[in-house]
Amino acid sequence: MTSQITKAIVAAAGAALLLGVTACGSPADAEAVGGDSLGLVGIAMPAKSLERWNKDGARVEGLLQDAGYDTDLQFADNQASQQVAQITHMLEQDLDALVVAAVDGSSLAPVLAEAKAKGVIVIAYDRLINGTGDVDYYATFDNYEVGKLQGRFIVEQLDLRAGTGPFNLEPFAGSPDDNNAKLFFSGAWDVLGQYVANGQLVVPSGKAPASNDDWASIGIEGWTSEAAQAELASRLESSYGSTKVDVVLSPNDSLALGITQALLAAGYTEGEGWPLITGQDADQINVENMVIGRQAMTVWKDTRTLADQAATMVTQALKGSKVTVNDEVTYNNGVKIVPTYQLPPVVVTKDSIKDTLLDSGFYKPEDVGL
Repeated sequence: MTSQITKAIVAAAGAALLLGVTACGSPADAEAVGGDSLGLVGIAMPAKSLERWNKDGARVEGLLQDAGYDTDLQFADNQASQQVAQITHMLEQDLDALVVAAVDGSSLAPVLAEAKAKGVIVIAYDRLINGTGDVDYYATFDNYEVGKLQGRFIVEQLDLRAGTGPFNLEPFAGSPDDNNAKLFFSGAWDVLGQYVANGQLVVPSGKAPASNDDWASIGIEGWTSEAAQAELASRLESSYGSTKVDVVLSPNDSLALGITQALLAAGYTEGEGWPLITGQDADQINVENMVIGRQAMTVWKDTRTLADQAATMVTQALKGSKVTVNDEVTYNNGVKIVPTYQLPPVVVTKDSIKDTLLDSGFYKPEDVGL
Protein backbone atom coordinates (compact mmCIF):
# COMPACT_ATOMS: atom_id res chain seq x y z
CA MET A 1 0.00 0.00 0.00
CA THR A 2 2.77 2.43 0.90
CA SER A 3 4.47 1.74 -2.43
CA GLN A 4 1.25 2.43 -4.33
CA ILE A 5 0.64 5.66 -2.46
CA THR A 6 4.20 6.85 -3.10
CA LYS A 7 3.90 6.06 -6.79
CA ALA A 8 0.64 7.95 -6.92
CA ILE A 9 2.19 11.01 -5.29
CA VAL A 10 5.12 11.01 -7.71
CA ALA A 11 2.82 10.53 -10.67
CA ALA A 12 0.51 13.30 -9.50
CA ALA A 13 3.40 15.70 -9.08
CA GLY A 14 4.65 14.95 -12.56
CA ALA A 15 1.17 15.25 -14.03
CA ALA A 16 0.55 18.57 -12.33
CA LEU A 17 3.80 19.99 -13.65
CA LEU A 18 3.15 18.64 -17.13
CA LEU A 19 -0.32 20.17 -17.12
CA GLY A 20 1.07 23.57 -16.12
CA VAL A 21 3.76 23.42 -18.79
CA THR A 22 1.38 22.23 -21.48
CA ALA A 23 -1.26 24.81 -20.68
CA CYS A 24 1.00 27.82 -20.44
CA GLY A 25 3.99 27.05 -22.61
CA SER A 26 7.35 25.36 -22.04
CA PRO A 27 10.93 26.39 -22.68
CA ALA A 28 10.83 24.40 -25.89
CA ASP A 29 7.99 26.62 -27.19
CA ALA A 30 10.41 29.55 -27.32
CA GLU A 31 12.84 28.17 -29.90
CA ALA A 32 15.05 30.78 -31.47
CA VAL A 33 14.54 31.48 -35.15
CA GLY A 34 17.52 30.92 -37.40
CA GLY A 35 19.83 30.26 -34.46
CA ASP A 36 19.54 33.80 -33.07
CA SER A 37 19.47 34.06 -29.28
CA LEU A 38 16.19 35.00 -27.66
CA GLY A 39 18.03 36.77 -24.87
CA LEU A 40 20.43 36.33 -21.98
CA VAL A 41 19.45 34.67 -18.70
CA GLY A 42 21.66 34.79 -15.62
CA ILE A 43 21.61 31.77 -13.28
CA ALA A 44 23.05 32.38 -9.81
CA MET A 45 23.50 29.28 -7.64
CA PRO A 46 24.84 29.19 -4.06
CA ALA A 47 27.76 26.77 -4.32
CA LYS A 48 29.30 23.85 -6.18
CA SER A 49 30.07 22.12 -2.88
CA LEU A 50 26.56 20.61 -2.63
CA GLU A 51 25.58 18.00 -5.22
CA ARG A 52 22.09 19.36 -5.70
CA TRP A 53 23.14 22.87 -6.76
CA ASN A 54 25.39 21.44 -9.47
CA LYS A 55 22.47 19.43 -10.81
CA ASP A 56 20.02 22.32 -10.54
CA GLY A 57 22.31 24.79 -12.23
CA ALA A 58 23.17 22.44 -15.06
CA ARG A 59 19.54 21.52 -15.73
CA VAL A 60 18.23 25.09 -15.70
CA GLU A 61 21.06 26.13 -18.01
CA GLY A 62 20.48 23.23 -20.39
CA LEU A 63 16.73 23.83 -20.62
CA LEU A 64 17.16 27.53 -21.34
CA GLN A 65 19.88 26.93 -23.92
CA ASP A 66 17.67 24.35 -25.63
CA ALA A 67 14.90 26.96 -25.68
CA GLY A 68 17.12 29.41 -27.52
CA TYR A 69 18.55 31.57 -24.74
CA ASP A 70 22.14 32.41 -23.92
CA THR A 71 23.01 31.78 -20.28
CA ASP A 72 25.50 32.88 -17.66
CA LEU A 73 25.72 30.28 -14.86
CA GLN A 74 27.63 31.23 -11.71
CA PHE A 75 28.26 29.52 -8.36
CA ALA A 76 28.99 31.69 -5.32
CA ASP A 77 30.95 29.38 -2.99
CA ASN A 78 28.31 30.06 -0.29
CA GLN A 79 29.49 33.68 -0.01
CA ALA A 80 26.73 36.29 -0.17
CA SER A 81 29.15 39.03 -1.22
CA GLN A 82 30.45 36.85 -4.03
CA GLN A 83 26.93 36.21 -5.28
CA VAL A 84 26.16 39.94 -5.26
CA ALA A 85 29.34 40.58 -7.25
CA GLN A 86 28.42 37.87 -9.75
CA ILE A 87 24.94 39.29 -10.28
CA THR A 88 26.38 42.79 -10.61
CA HIS A 89 28.66 41.51 -13.37
CA MET A 90 25.71 39.81 -15.09
CA LEU A 91 23.83 43.12 -15.08
CA GLU A 92 26.72 44.76 -16.94
CA GLN A 93 25.70 42.56 -19.86
CA ASP A 94 22.36 42.87 -21.66
CA LEU A 95 20.56 40.62 -19.17
CA ASP A 96 16.88 39.79 -19.73
CA ALA A 97 16.11 37.51 -16.78
CA LEU A 98 17.77 36.28 -13.60
CA VAL A 99 17.19 32.98 -11.81
CA VAL A 100 18.75 33.12 -8.36
CA ALA A 101 19.03 30.63 -5.51
CA ALA A 102 20.19 33.03 -2.84
CA VAL A 103 23.12 32.40 -0.53
CA ASP A 104 21.57 34.95 1.86
CA GLY A 105 17.98 35.81 1.07
CA SER A 106 18.22 39.16 2.83
CA SER A 107 21.35 40.49 1.08
CA LEU A 108 20.15 40.95 -2.49
CA ALA A 109 17.79 43.94 -2.29
CA PRO A 110 20.26 46.57 -3.63
CA VAL A 111 21.45 44.52 -6.60
CA LEU A 112 17.88 43.45 -7.44
CA ALA A 113 16.82 47.10 -7.41
CA GLU A 114 19.45 47.61 -10.10
CA ALA A 115 18.09 44.61 -12.00
CA LYS A 116 14.56 45.96 -11.84
CA ALA A 117 15.69 49.37 -13.06
CA LYS A 118 17.07 47.60 -16.14
CA GLY A 119 13.83 45.67 -16.71
CA VAL A 120 15.25 42.28 -15.73
CA ILE A 121 12.75 39.57 -14.71
CA VAL A 122 13.81 38.07 -11.37
CA ILE A 123 12.83 34.54 -10.35
CA ALA A 124 13.81 33.26 -6.90
CA TYR A 125 14.81 29.60 -7.09
CA ASP A 126 14.01 27.35 -4.10
CA ARG A 127 15.07 30.03 -1.58
CA LEU A 128 12.86 33.04 -0.97
CA ILE A 129 14.52 36.42 -1.45
CA ASN A 130 13.48 38.71 1.41
CA GLY A 131 13.18 42.43 1.96
CA THR A 132 12.59 43.52 -1.63
CA GLY A 133 9.71 44.13 -3.97
CA ASP A 134 11.95 43.45 -6.96
CA VAL A 135 11.55 39.69 -7.08
CA ASP A 136 8.85 38.76 -9.58
CA TYR A 137 8.25 35.05 -9.04
CA TYR A 138 9.33 32.16 -6.86
CA ALA A 139 9.75 28.48 -7.79
CA THR A 140 10.08 26.12 -4.84
CA PHE A 141 8.86 23.07 -3.00
CA ASP A 142 6.51 23.07 -0.02
CA ASN A 143 9.33 23.54 2.46
CA TYR A 144 7.16 23.62 5.59
CA GLU A 145 5.79 20.26 4.44
CA VAL A 146 9.36 18.94 4.15
CA GLY A 147 9.81 19.49 7.88
CA LYS A 148 6.43 18.01 8.70
CA LEU A 149 7.32 14.88 6.73
CA GLN A 150 10.54 14.52 8.73
CA GLY A 151 8.70 15.02 12.02
CA ARG A 152 5.91 12.59 11.12
CA PHE A 153 8.47 9.99 10.11
CA ILE A 154 10.09 10.20 13.55
CA VAL A 155 6.70 9.98 15.27
CA GLU A 156 5.73 6.92 13.26
CA GLN A 157 9.05 5.11 13.57
CA LEU A 158 9.18 5.59 17.35
CA ASP A 159 5.42 4.98 17.74
CA LEU A 160 5.16 8.15 19.82
CA ARG A 161 1.40 8.39 19.42
CA ALA A 162 1.17 5.20 21.50
CA GLY A 163 3.02 6.89 24.36
CA THR A 164 6.40 5.21 23.91
CA GLY A 165 9.63 6.71 25.19
CA PRO A 166 11.55 8.45 26.44
CA PHE A 167 13.96 8.67 23.52
CA ASN A 168 17.05 10.85 23.28
CA LEU A 169 16.70 13.37 20.45
CA GLU A 170 19.25 15.81 19.05
CA PRO A 171 17.67 18.43 16.75
CA PHE A 172 19.56 20.36 14.07
CA ALA A 173 18.50 23.26 11.86
CA GLY A 174 19.90 24.64 8.64
CA SER A 175 21.88 27.75 7.87
CA PRO A 176 20.54 30.87 9.64
CA ASP A 177 20.83 32.91 6.42
CA ASP A 178 18.52 30.54 4.49
CA ASN A 179 14.81 31.36 4.73
CA ASN A 180 13.96 27.73 3.93
CA ALA A 181 15.80 26.54 7.05
CA LYS A 182 13.18 28.21 9.23
CA LEU A 183 10.39 26.51 7.28
CA PHE A 184 12.03 23.09 7.53
CA PHE A 185 12.49 23.41 11.27
CA SER A 186 9.04 24.87 11.90
CA GLY A 187 7.37 22.03 10.05
CA ALA A 188 9.29 19.42 12.02
CA TRP A 189 8.99 21.13 15.40
CA ASP A 190 5.25 21.67 14.99
CA VAL A 191 5.04 17.87 14.88
CA LEU A 192 7.72 16.98 17.45
CA GLY A 193 7.41 19.81 19.96
CA GLN A 194 4.52 18.25 21.85
CA TYR A 195 6.56 15.09 22.46
CA VAL A 196 9.48 17.14 23.76
CA ALA A 197 7.08 18.99 26.05
CA ASN A 198 5.57 15.79 27.49
CA GLY A 199 8.94 14.05 27.96
CA GLN A 200 8.66 11.32 25.32
CA LEU A 201 11.52 13.02 23.49
CA VAL A 202 14.39 14.23 25.66
CA VAL A 203 17.22 16.47 24.46
CA PRO A 204 20.21 15.72 26.74
CA SER A 205 22.36 18.46 25.18
CA GLY A 206 19.76 21.10 26.03
CA LYS A 207 19.74 22.16 22.36
CA ALA A 208 15.94 22.18 22.14
CA PRO A 209 14.67 25.55 20.88
CA ALA A 210 11.95 27.00 23.10
CA SER A 211 9.87 27.78 20.03
CA ASN A 212 10.03 27.82 16.25
CA ASP A 213 11.31 31.39 16.42
CA ASP A 214 14.47 30.18 18.18
CA TRP A 215 15.43 27.77 15.41
CA ALA A 216 18.58 29.68 14.43
CA SER A 217 20.14 28.88 17.82
CA ILE A 218 20.82 25.37 16.48
CA GLY A 219 21.42 26.42 12.88
CA ILE A 220 24.47 25.09 11.03
CA GLU A 221 26.12 27.91 9.11
CA GLY A 222 26.42 27.23 5.40
CA TRP A 223 24.77 23.79 5.66
CA THR A 224 28.22 22.20 5.92
CA SER A 225 28.77 18.56 6.83
CA GLU A 226 31.91 19.50 8.73
CA ALA A 227 30.10 21.92 11.04
CA ALA A 228 27.32 19.40 11.71
CA GLN A 229 29.91 16.73 12.52
CA ALA A 230 31.70 19.02 14.95
CA GLU A 231 28.45 20.08 16.60
CA LEU A 232 27.18 16.55 17.21
CA ALA A 233 30.62 15.40 18.38
CA SER A 234 30.57 18.19 20.96
CA ARG A 235 27.09 17.29 22.14
CA LEU A 236 27.95 13.60 22.46
CA GLU A 237 31.10 14.33 24.42
CA SER A 238 29.51 16.83 26.80
CA SER A 239 26.05 15.35 27.35
CA TYR A 240 25.95 11.60 26.76
CA GLY A 241 28.58 9.55 28.52
CA SER A 242 27.21 6.00 28.71
CA THR A 243 23.81 6.94 27.28
CA LYS A 244 23.04 6.86 23.58
CA VAL A 245 21.31 9.21 21.17
CA ASP A 246 18.25 7.55 19.62
CA VAL A 247 17.21 10.01 16.91
CA VAL A 248 18.73 13.00 15.13
CA LEU A 249 16.53 15.50 13.34
CA SER A 250 18.67 16.53 10.38
CA PRO A 251 17.02 18.97 7.97
CA ASN A 252 19.06 17.91 4.94
CA ASP A 253 21.47 15.33 3.60
CA SER A 254 24.60 17.44 3.89
CA LEU A 255 24.11 17.76 7.65
CA ALA A 256 23.17 14.08 7.84
CA LEU A 257 26.57 13.16 6.38
CA GLY A 258 28.38 15.06 9.12
CA ILE A 259 26.09 13.62 11.78
CA THR A 260 26.84 10.12 10.49
CA GLN A 261 30.58 10.74 10.66
CA ALA A 262 30.32 12.02 14.23
CA LEU A 263 28.42 8.89 15.26
CA LEU A 264 30.95 6.58 13.62
CA ALA A 265 33.82 8.42 15.31
CA ALA A 266 32.04 8.07 18.65
CA GLY A 267 31.85 4.28 18.25
CA TYR A 268 28.29 3.82 16.98
CA THR A 269 27.85 0.99 14.48
CA GLU A 270 25.13 0.25 11.94
CA GLY A 271 22.33 -2.01 13.09
CA GLU A 272 20.69 -2.20 16.49
CA GLY A 273 21.43 0.94 18.46
CA TRP A 274 22.16 3.09 15.41
CA PRO A 275 20.16 6.34 15.70
CA LEU A 276 17.30 7.28 13.42
CA ILE A 277 18.58 10.05 11.11
CA THR A 278 16.42 12.15 8.80
CA GLY A 279 17.51 14.06 5.70
CA GLN A 280 16.47 15.88 2.56
CA ASP A 281 17.59 16.11 -1.10
CA ALA A 282 18.22 12.43 -1.89
CA ASP A 283 21.90 13.08 -2.53
CA GLN A 284 23.61 10.03 -3.99
CA ILE A 285 25.91 9.27 -1.06
CA ASN A 286 23.02 9.62 1.37
CA VAL A 287 20.91 7.19 -0.61
CA GLU A 288 23.84 4.78 -0.45
CA ASN A 289 23.89 5.35 3.32
CA MET A 290 20.19 4.49 3.45
CA VAL A 291 20.91 1.24 1.64
CA ILE A 292 23.53 0.24 4.25
CA GLY A 293 21.49 1.43 7.22
CA ARG A 294 23.20 4.69 8.14
CA GLN A 295 20.28 7.00 7.31
CA ALA A 296 16.62 6.23 7.84
CA MET A 297 14.98 8.52 5.29
CA THR A 298 15.35 11.50 3.03
CA VAL A 299 12.79 13.91 1.67
CA TRP A 300 13.08 13.89 -2.09
CA LYS A 301 12.50 17.12 -3.91
CA ASP A 302 12.76 16.14 -7.56
CA THR A 303 14.85 19.10 -8.61
CA ARG A 304 14.37 18.18 -12.26
CA THR A 305 10.76 19.35 -11.96
CA LEU A 306 11.85 22.50 -10.13
CA ALA A 307 14.37 23.37 -12.83
CA ASP A 308 11.74 22.66 -15.49
CA GLN A 309 9.29 24.98 -13.75
CA ALA A 310 11.84 27.79 -13.36
CA ALA A 311 12.80 27.58 -17.03
CA THR A 312 9.14 27.61 -18.00
CA MET A 313 8.53 30.71 -15.86
CA VAL A 314 11.45 32.48 -17.56
CA THR A 315 10.12 31.81 -21.05
CA GLN A 316 6.56 32.71 -20.08
CA ALA A 317 7.67 36.00 -18.54
CA LEU A 318 9.96 36.98 -21.41
CA LYS A 319 7.29 36.13 -24.00
CA GLY A 320 4.77 38.24 -22.11
CA SER A 321 2.58 35.22 -21.36
CA LYS A 322 0.79 34.61 -18.08
CA VAL A 323 3.31 33.03 -15.71
CA THR A 324 2.11 29.80 -14.10
CA VAL A 325 1.81 30.02 -10.31
CA ASN A 326 -0.25 28.04 -7.80
CA ASP A 327 0.29 29.98 -4.55
CA GLU A 328 -0.28 33.71 -4.13
CA VAL A 329 -0.78 33.63 -0.35
CA THR A 330 2.06 31.89 1.47
CA TYR A 331 5.37 33.55 0.64
CA ASN A 332 5.55 37.02 2.17
CA ASN A 333 9.11 38.31 1.91
CA GLY A 334 8.52 41.29 4.17
CA VAL A 335 7.70 43.64 1.30
CA LYS A 336 5.33 41.66 -0.91
CA ILE A 337 3.69 38.29 -1.32
CA VAL A 338 5.74 36.69 -4.07
CA PRO A 339 3.70 34.75 -6.67
CA THR A 340 4.92 31.17 -6.36
CA TYR A 341 4.84 27.79 -8.06
CA GLN A 342 5.12 25.21 -5.28
CA LEU A 343 5.93 21.54 -5.88
CA PRO A 344 5.27 18.58 -3.54
CA PRO A 345 8.09 16.74 -1.69
CA VAL A 346 8.13 12.94 -1.22
CA VAL A 347 9.50 10.76 1.60
CA VAL A 348 12.01 8.11 0.51
CA THR A 349 13.12 5.21 2.70
CA LYS A 350 15.28 2.20 1.92
CA ASP A 351 12.14 0.27 1.05
CA SER A 352 10.84 2.87 -1.40
CA ILE A 353 14.05 3.77 -3.26
CA LYS A 354 13.02 1.68 -6.26
CA ASP A 355 9.49 3.07 -6.48
CA THR A 356 10.68 6.68 -6.33
CA LEU A 357 14.30 7.38 -7.23
CA LEU A 358 14.89 4.43 -9.57
CA ASP A 359 11.57 4.10 -11.38
CA SER A 360 11.58 7.84 -12.08
CA GLY A 361 15.06 7.66 -13.59
CA PHE A 362 16.55 9.97 -10.97
CA TYR A 363 19.20 7.31 -10.26
CA LYS A 364 20.22 3.97 -11.70
CA PRO A 365 20.52 1.00 -9.30
CA GLU A 366 24.29 0.94 -9.64
CA ASP A 367 24.46 4.61 -8.65
CA VAL A 368 23.26 3.84 -5.14
CA GLY A 369 24.68 0.40 -4.46
CA LEU A 370 21.70 -1.70 -5.55
